[in-house]
Amino acid sequence: MRLHRNLVFTVIDSLMAIFNEGEYADKVVARALKKDKRWGSSDRKFVAETIYEMVRWKRLYAEIAEVKDNYDRDDIWKMFAVWAVLRGIKLPDWKYFEGTPERKIKGRFDELSKNRRVKESIPDWMDELGEKELGSEIWSQELKAQNQQAKVVLRVNRLKTTKEKLRAQLMDLNIETDFHNDYEDALILRERANVFMTDLFKEGLFEVQDASSQKVAFFLDVKPGMRVVDACAGAGGKTLHIASLMENKGQIIAMDLYESKQRQLKIRAKRNAAFNIEYRIIDTTKVIKKLHDKADRVLIDAPCSGLGVLKRNPDSKWKLQPEFIDNIKKTQEEVLANYSKMVKVGGKLVYATCSVLPSENQEQIEKFLKTEFGQNFEFIKDEKVLAKDSGFDGFYMALLERKK
Repeated sequence: MRLHRNLVFTVIDSLMAIFNEGEYADKVVARALKKDKRWGSSDRKFVAETIYEMVRWKRLYAEIAEVKDNYDRDDIWKMFAVWAVLRGIKLPDWKYFEGTPERKIKGRFDELSKNRRVKESIPDWMDELGEKELGSEIWSQELKAQNQQAKVVLRVNRLKTTKEKLRAQLMDLNIETDFHNDYEDALILRERANVFMTDLFKEGLFEVQDASSQKVAFFLDVKPGMRVVDACAGAGGKTLHIASLMENKGQIIAMDLYESKQRQLKIRAKRNAAFNIEYRIIDTTKVIKKLHDKADRVLIDAPCSGLGVLKRNPDSKWKLQPEFIDNIKKTQEEVLANYSKMVKVGGKLVYATCSVLPSENQEQIEKFLKTEFGQNFEFIKDEKVLAKDSGFDGFYMALLERKK
């Protein structure tokens, strides 16, 4: 591989924004890819994948390069040199690479790889927490899996097409996909491609949604004609999946705290031809109280640490703080206690997170079922998805039924 100056400079600029200015990697990458319209697909791929790789392995590269947080531009260049050397890329004759100790870099990599926290590039506190909750062996395997590049998974929109038709249409665009027996609506790309630029996406034939996330709507056991509440809908990936399973029949109430998220959902719903969705902002407790005992199904896709989706959000490793996880657990308890009251007698509730920590998952359900209102519910089943087993995101889902 030959390094091109303008592409590498874009990577360096982007890493400065992510590491030093607290910007989110996905936003920075999106901006970087708009920098030069003359770039081809291989140029854009290099920029995006290199930024994500550098973010993913930040601790490892920084320790090999012997640089500390609050990196200056020279520090980022040293880390980039480590990235290149470890991949066997010949360093060009640029001033930034003068004196790069290639043999030392390889030696330090071998030495530091004996330490899991450095090898898997994770903060000490996060490593301690994961080991405490999952055990050393499982946590080590999960970390390794979370450091793999995330697969691109599509979810077919049943309101407009079938999985078989969509696969054939993608094949016409030289985008090859595979079915997966465990994921009914999923098409998994064999190679990464910018599917958002296709007419098929613009026509609403599919959404991009990880395979683990696609399990949730099925777990909720929705049927056409039901009243379903998606209580933490966000931008609506699961809302839209629920709409497709309900065949646009019945009512979906998509709720969220943020109007900006609902604006995104409205745009996506129009593209998907999902017309049975109502939108409600949770600006007071009255919004929830009006729906007490009214819903056949309630989905609580709870706010969480996101420790199941590090492969697609590697920068969250460096943004998360221990106190955030403590606070989010309290939020989860409150959300479960309040939003569960919308389930009518005989109705069902799904609590889901994209975390792999038992303290955010099964332990929250156990606590809820012991509360005064929680005793009205019966535990039906749950599913714990680890990236090490599935190859997709880490996820948790619990299905409860309100007793008759």
